Amino acid sequence: MFVLNTPQCQGRFYFCSMTSEAQLLIDKFEMQKHPEGGYFKETYRADENILKASLPDRFNGRRSFCTAIYFLLEGNQFSAFHRIKSDELWHFYAGQPLNVYVIEPAGAFHILRLGNRPDAGETFQAVVKAGSWFASAPAQPDSFSFLGCTVSPGFDFADFELANANDLVALYPEYEMVIRKYCR
Repeated sequence: MFVLNTPQCQGRFYFCSMTSEAQLLIDKFEMQKHPEGGYFKETYRADENILKASLPDRFNGRRSFCTAIYFLLEGNQFSAFHRIKSDELWHFYAGQPLNVYVIEPAGAFHILRLGNRPDAGETFQAVVKAGSWFASAPAQPDSFSFLGCTVSPGFDFADFELANANDLVALYPEYEMVIRKYCR
């Protein structure tokens, strides 16, 4: 744990105000805005690669063995529905719980709730399987969620697809409300 030395927090441990704590994390880890929403910082990219010939056909080239990022959403920010070609493992670190809304390729829908209260149905880690559409948002307004995401084979923007709300609703009309809420 570290201490905030900002005027608003007056040297208290870093749990003082949601906005101050979120901004401290954004600044400390030099996070930048993410195209899907929120903030991120790549923290790891394996030096070694998996060759295209050893990967499933859905990949168009070699990929790092693994990548990892810090990810932060605050207030009414959300990560818009998108999908990638790899499994993505989410890790909860700080703040309030995060809801991850998942639509699997076969059409099953579920919500992963990441947080630090297992007794309340929250989990510290959860996996979004490759090819699933997913979006995320803090479970509580006026809060923030600070997490990590690990992707293997490693993340490459060539594998990233941001959803079009109309196209996604055409595929999964039963989830129209959540799709329209979490698409740009």
